[in-house]
Amino acid sequence: MFLDVLRRRNPAFIEAAMALHQSGQIPANAYVLDLDAVEANARVLKTEADKNGLKIFAMTKQVGRASSFCQAVQRGGIEKSVAVDMACARATHNAGMKVGHLGHLQQVARAEADAAAATFRPDYWTVFNAEKAHEAGAAAHKAGYRQNLLARIKAEGDTFYRGHEGGFEASDVVAVADGLDRVEGGRFAGITTFPALLFDHASRKVKPTPNLATLSRAAEALHKAGRRNVEINAPGTTSSVLLQGLAEAGATQCEPGNGLHGTTALHVMEDLPELPAVLYLTEVSHLSGGKAYCLGGGFYIDPIFPDYPVKAIVSREPTTSAGALREVEIPPPSAIDYYAMIDAEGPATPQPGDTAVFGFRGQAFVTRAYVVGVSGISAGNPKVETIEDSFGRTAAWPV
Repeated sequence: MFLDVLRRRNPAFIEAAMALHQSGQIPANAYVLDLDAVEANARVLKTEADKNGLKIFAMTKQVGRASSFCQAVQRGGIEKSVAVDMACARATHNAGMKVGHLGHLQQVARAEADAAAATFRPDYWTVFNAEKAHEAGAAAHKAGYRQNLLARIKAEGDTFYRGHEGGFEASDVVAVADGLDRVEGGRFAGITTFPALLFDHASRKVKPTPNLATLSRAAEALHKAGRRNVEINAPGTTSSVLLQGLAEAGATQCEPGNGLHGTTALHVMEDLPELPAVLYLTEVSHLSGGKAYCLGGGFYIDPIFPDYPVKAIVSREPTTSAGALREVEIPPPSAIDYYAMIDAEGPATPQPGDTAVFGFRGQAFVTRAYVVGVSGISAGNPKVETIEDSFGRTAAWPV
């Protein structure tokens, strides 16, 4: 689905990536980033966040925490990251970004708490229970500061992805806040959930989840208890066009991820201010049984839509022509994606060495793909800036 948007809204990006691959400058099995578009998208999001009084932290996991991506985001005005795990915290810290938020979605392991506090000093640290609060507080106390703690809360009827459950009972939020204030080295700073917004397939719109109402009720209870300046962290499906609504619902923090590269579900339905700025590129390896097999390694397609026919642009020459589109069979998630299979029937049969370009919403951090940052596309002078693994480390390529 995102390939159609890419072809229409950022064709120069596709053609530049194909040319760089054919000249041997980009490896197969790579998430490629248009850094100019990323910078512009970050600027749009930061401007809108400022207009609505929202703190803004960048999520980088979807594009493998690439250092050039982090730097483009900073040039666009977003200075701090949200780290989905410690690997994110290390990568964004090494790229020069301050960690604004740690511990959500994944809690910090006990043995890593001291390093998290001493090295990153996150502005906010999310905890799901008292044990994790004390670990964070003790680590901050050792590092010589007092840590702002966000309480992950939940209520009956809230929406969580399977495996994402956890948190304090929202009905106990006042007592939870009092308890976090008693943690040595910690203080209660606010509340959070995920997801606060979610794409609705029936209406083809982004709608608030019950979780956002849970945050609002909890914030009101805290206000009645005399607490002021409570942070409300409300991530999920973040585009600039949704920030005003988040602020009106009481949020004080937002965390764009896919919005930074124009791949939220809403970007398929509407032309939003953010341009598509990521594609997946690989190459044809061999032919067999009417199929052209292309190298895999990065085919984690985030299942935000029901199954749909996957297509790729397959060509030796840079192009966005509809004539270069081919249907592709992707291995199921239960299989290792050594290859995907491209339809090779009909004229202009794909050949080994052809470039294959896909547009989908990926999660590079759970793949074994390269991540490549390219600058200069908007000026017609594309240049490869970085080739890294999904931990933001320089890749040994081509060895």
